[in-house]
Amino acid sequence: MAGILDLLNSDLGKTIVSGVAGSTGQDTDKTNSVLTMALPVLMKAMQRNASSSEGAEGLMSALNKHDGGILDNLGDLFNGGVNSDVLQDGSKILGHVLGNKQQGVEQVIGQKAGIDANAVANILKTAAPILLGLLGKQKRETNVNNAGDLGGLLGGLLGGNSNEREQSFLEQILDADGDGSIVDDVAGMVLGNASGSQQKSGGLLGGLLGGVFGKK
Repeated sequence: MAGILDLLNSDLGKTIVSGVAGSTGQDTDKTNSVLTMALPVLMKAMQRNASSSEGAEGLMSALNKHDGGILDNLGDLFNGGVNSDVLQDGSKILGHVLGNKQQGVEQVIGQKAGIDANAVANILKTAAPILLGLLGKQKRETNVNNAGDLGGLLGGLLGGNSNEREQSFLEQILDADGDGSIVDDVAGMVLGNASGSQQKSGGLLGGLLGGVFGKK
């Protein structure tokens, strides 16, 4: 099974990146950086949510609704401008998946991508329904018909052989305490630099993110 970043680098993925960039008024390269960092985080959060029976049933229901049909109409979606219904759907998806970690995750990704956290939020709101469409399509194509198998689907897309460092980072970015200083929190946890300044921590975190999510 192709990983989520393999899908992002495919022709379909490039169409998505270009369309999201145009719809949000952002640079294509920066949009690609945001999605390259954000999609594994979102999927890791979904995987965690799906570890409970209630969370798995909720995700199964969402994927039944987001069955991949949105991927068949990307031209209309982007050429006509992403409508408010799609953005509202994206906002609800992000709120459900990330909960009170949403702003912190957007702040960290914005630091690394070099854009405002609000711009990251707009990119993710536009991309989230498309991500669920991709997952819904994978669910259908791999015949995942019960909530118990969702963990395997998400794990496969995240990369069954992902190194421990990457998986650890995804956990830590989602477990930061949400006090508005997530850059310090994550840098401290990962690098043992909790007492450093935010600027110094941000620089170190940027290097870490580059190493974890840098293109191969």
